[in-house]
Amino acid sequence: MEGPAGGSGTASSAIADWSLVFWTLCSVLLPVLLTLWCSFQRARRQGMIRDIFRKSKHDWHYTDLFGQPSYCCVCAQHILQGAFCSCCGLRVSEGCLKKADQLFLCKEIMMRSSGGAHSSMPHHWIRGNVPLCSCCAVCKQQCGTQPKLCDYRCVWCQYTVHDECMMDYLKTEKCTFGEFRDLIIPPYYLSTINQMRKDKRTNYEKVVPYCREHWMPVIVLANTRSGNNMGETLLGEFKILLNPVQVFDLSKTTPAKALQLCTLLPCNAARVLVCGGDGTVGWVLDAIDEMKIKGQECYIPQVAILPLGTGNDLSNTLGWGGGYAGEVPVEQILRNVMEADGIKLDRWKVQVTNKRYYNLRKPKVFTMNNYFSIGPDALMALNFHAHREKTPSLFSSRIINKAVYFFYGTKDCLVQECKDLNKKVELELDGERIELPNLEGIIVLNIGYWGGGCRLWEGMGDEPYPLARHDDGLLEVVGVHGSFHCAQIQVKLANPVRLGQAHTVRLILKSSKMPMQVDGEPWAQGPCTVTITHKTHALMLYHSGEQTDDDASSSSEQDHMREQSDEDI
Repeated sequence: MEGPAGGSGTASSAIADWSLVFWTLCSVLLPVLLTLWCSFQRARRQGMIRDIFRKSKHDWHYTDLFGQPSYCCVCAQHILQGAFCSCCGLRVSEGCLKKADQLFLCKEIMMRSSGGAHSSMPHHWIRGNVPLCSCCAVCKQQCGTQPKLCDYRCVWCQYTVHDECMMDYLKTEKCTFGEFRDLIIPPYYLSTINQMRKDKRTNYEKVVPYCREHWMPVIVLANTRSGNNMGETLLGEFKILLNPVQVFDLSKTTPAKALQLCTLLPCNAARVLVCGGDGTVGWVLDAIDEMKIKGQECYIPQVAILPLGTGNDLSNTLGWGGGYAGEVPVEQILRNVMEADGIKLDRWKVQVTNKRYYNLRKPKVFTMNNYFSIGPDALMALNFHAHREKTPSLFSSRIINKAVYFFYGTKDCLVQECKDLNKKVELELDGERIELPNLEGIIVLNIGYWGGGCRLWEGMGDEPYPLARHDDGLLEVVGVHGSFHCAQIQVKLANPVRLGQAHTVRLILKSSKMPMQVDGEPWAQGPCTVTITHKTHALMLYHSGEQTDDDASSSSEQDHMREQSDEDI
């Protein structure tokens, strides 16, 4: 009797053990399988979304959280995340993306050919998600106040209209392109120009709005890698307000290629807004110089700046501010571009000829807009760039960038790597040898600002020195005693060592290796001869907006400069 009972107990124990193993495996494998299935579905869904984005005429972008209450333009449901078009402003849920892409047209950069020339176009209305605090063009009451998909917005003139105010005549009314009509390149203009080029006709003067007196189309060139990485956001905002064909991402399109759009526009009418740092501005100005070489001088645009870099000294000099962080609406920026005055900027050729190579090596040639320097500030820039090359992801904020500069400046105060510079170099101004005092650095200035907002030539402002100008063909040359002296000058506790002004500057580095920089681009340089001569002028735009205390003292001088530039232009 004990044998069968013992066998039965052993069998039930084995079953219990296998049951435990089974459920243990289920508890382990089921979450793993669910995770794998969800990952597969997510990857499949993202692949479908990318495929729609790639084939669509809309400029779709995906966001995990909309910045304002949003409703899907297809199903009218409230959505927290989904896709939006940075050109026309459509917002859709993920599930309605494919249907929205088929139902709604995006902004047309060029009108479809339908025979004959055009001089107007109808409104392009989009329902719902109107801008906050917008008013109805008919009844002047606020739009978008109801918690649902309601009201209309024209993607060209930005007019908003209530659902109940959208009358039949308004649907067929011609679009005026709104407040920024003088900055927008209309789609019908491009289609007409395209047809004329096919017919080998170049008499664009009769095409509307080419013949309009105050038309000054703007081309926006944005560097998405500059400073605080605001370029991507700005690209979308400018595409909403302008024709998307006028807005270029410089990480995808070079300035030389983007500026060829100027050749389709009236002579001397185009304006360029550069969104980036001083280095980006120099890149664009180099491309404009190439246009001169190609014989396209009559299409040269005037250049405005939206400062996204770290230093932004050229932007400061021209009245556009020391840095943009989104505090000014894009609409106001475009108004500032329309109201800005034309002014000239000297550009200089910096030639660096190495010694000890029996003239076998070609000299290095740079173009200078802001300043050239040798000494502690060039050393700080060199260390900063070396650090940024190693870990670029850390340098996404203007505050972090300036903190790193401060660190290297403090380090140099203790180490003094550039001391006894006066024994290592010779300086000539317009061919005259200058006796140098005990210095660690020499700075050659073309513009009024240096070092992220300091008026270096004026110093403390307690001495009657004339203000530095950027259109007089003269360079200001100053010396500094070290990094601590630079810091004192920046907070107006000291004056620079003013060495003089000149049309041509020649600097000879006799021995050792020293840090140098041109417009914030640094390198380590051995014995050489540096020659700085005038190269050309650039046509810039000066914004006479709100002034700081430093700027107020120079306002009369700037007014005189603009009047002089107007006469020259």
